[in-house]
Amino acid sequence: MKNVLFIFPTTWDRRQLEACRATWRDRYAVRFAGPADEDCPADYDVLGFIDRTTRQAEVRPDGVASSSDYPGAAAAAAVATGMGLPGSRPESVLLCSHKYYARLAELGPAPEALPAFALVDPETPHAPLHWIQPRGRSLETPFPCFVKPVKGAFSVMSACVEHPAALAAFLSRPQVHEYTRHYLRLFEQLLHRFSVWEHGARMFLAEELLVGDQVTVEGFVAGGQVEILGIVDSVMHPGTRSFQRFDYPSGLDAAIQARMTDIVRRIVPSLGLDWTLFNVELIHDPTTGRVSILEVNPRMCGQFADLYEKVDGTNSYEVALQIATGERPVVRRGGGAHRVAASYPLRVFEPSRVEHVPSPADVQAAEALFPGTLVWVECEAGQRLCDFESFEDGASARYAVINLGAPDRASLQARFEAVQTRLGFRIERLAAASIVEPSLQSAVPTPA
Repeated sequence: MKNVLFIFPTTWDRRQLEACRATWRDRYAVRFAGPADEDCPADYDVLGFIDRTTRQAEVRPDGVASSSDYPGAAAAAAVATGMGLPGSRPESVLLCSHKYYARLAELGPAPEALPAFALVDPETPHAPLHWIQPRGRSLETPFPCFVKPVKGAFSVMSACVEHPAALAAFLSRPQVHEYTRHYLRLFEQLLHRFSVWEHGARMFLAEELLVGDQVTVEGFVAGGQVEILGIVDSVMHPGTRSFQRFDYPSGLDAAIQARMTDIVRRIVPSLGLDWTLFNVELIHDPTTGRVSILEVNPRMCGQFADLYEKVDGTNSYEVALQIATGERPVVRRGGGAHRVAASYPLRVFEPSRVEHVPSPADVQAAEALFPGTLVWVECEAGQRLCDFESFEDGASARYAVINLGAPDRASLQARFEAVQTRLGFRIERLAAASIVEPSLQSAVPTPA
C-alpha cells in the first residue's frame, strides 16, 4: 500500500477519488494536507507550508499530488523535490505558470503555434510595448489585443483592448492594483524562492487576438515520455467567453486533433515537466486553419477526470496516483460505459441571490437518474452571486457543475436537463441597489 499526499485539495478531489475508488483502494492510501485551495487566504504562508510538509511528515508519503492550480501545483512540486519523490521541479511548474516566460520557452519548439506577445508593466501603463512576433507572424498593428495577468485565474483581470489608451486605462484601474498586490502575493513568494527571473508576478501579457474553437489537451509525462489522455472541447455561451459545457471526446476533425497533439508533444518537454499530469489549452481557427497555444497548466484538470472514465474507462485520478508514485500508467481506451460525456457548469450572468439549493437527498436522487452522474453544489441558500469581476470569467458566476455520460449527444443534453430539473435550484435576480462590491483580499480564487 503506497501513501499519496494530496495538498491544497480542490472541490473535485474527494468526489472524483471516491468515484474511481475501486480501481485504486487496494494499492494506495490517500491523505490530504493544507487548506482547501478555494479557502487559501492571499496571505497564507505557502513557503512555511512547503518547509513543514517536507521536514515533518508524520507518515512519509510515497508520492505528492495536487489538482490545485495555485498554489497547489507549485507547492506539490516543491515538496516532492524536497523529499526526493517523483515529480516536476518547482521551477518548471512556475515556468508554465508565468505566461510570459512560458511563451519564451515555447518559441523554440512551436513558433507557429504562438501569437505575437508583449510584456506589460502595470506600473508604467503608457509605456510603448515591445512585441515579440514568432516566425511567420507579421502584424500591421498589434491592436486590438488581449491583455491578461502573467499569472491568472479563469479570465479574472483580462480584457480585449482596442488601442494603447484603452490598455493604459485598463491597467490603471484600482481593481488591477488590488489584484497584483493581493492575489499574486503567494506567486511572488514562490518565484523569489524557486526562480531567478527578472520579471516577477505582477506583470501582464498582451497578445494578438485569437479566435476559433477552444480545446483542452490533457496528458501526462512519465520518465520524459509524453502521453495524451484526451482532447476536450470547450463550448461557450454564445457571444461570451463563459464556458457552457465541456465535451469529450472532441468533435474536431482527426487531422486537427493530430496537429494539436503534435504541438503538445513538442512543447511539454521544453518546459521541463516530468512525472506529472498537464493540460494544454489550444484554439483552432476554422477560417485559417491555424492552431495556437493559449496556455499550459502543469497539473491535472480535476473537473474532467470522470469524463475519460465514462468514455475510455480510466479516471485521471487513477493516473495521478500512479504518476505521483513513479509508476508508468497504462491508459484504457474506449472501454467506458458511455460513447460521450460532458461537464456542464451552471452559471448566472446577472447579479443574483440563491433562494434554494438541493439537499443532499436531492443531489443523490439527481445523480441516481443516470449511472455515473456526478454533481458539485458550489453555493448556499441566501448566497449572493455578484462577484463577476474578481472571480470566474469576468462575466458570470458558477454555482454548480454536472458531469454525466450518454450514448450520444442528443441523449446527453436530455439527461442534463433532467438532472438540472431534479436538482431544483432556485435563483432570483438581485435588485441593483442591493449589490455590494466585493474585495479580492479574502482568498485566492483558483481555477478548476
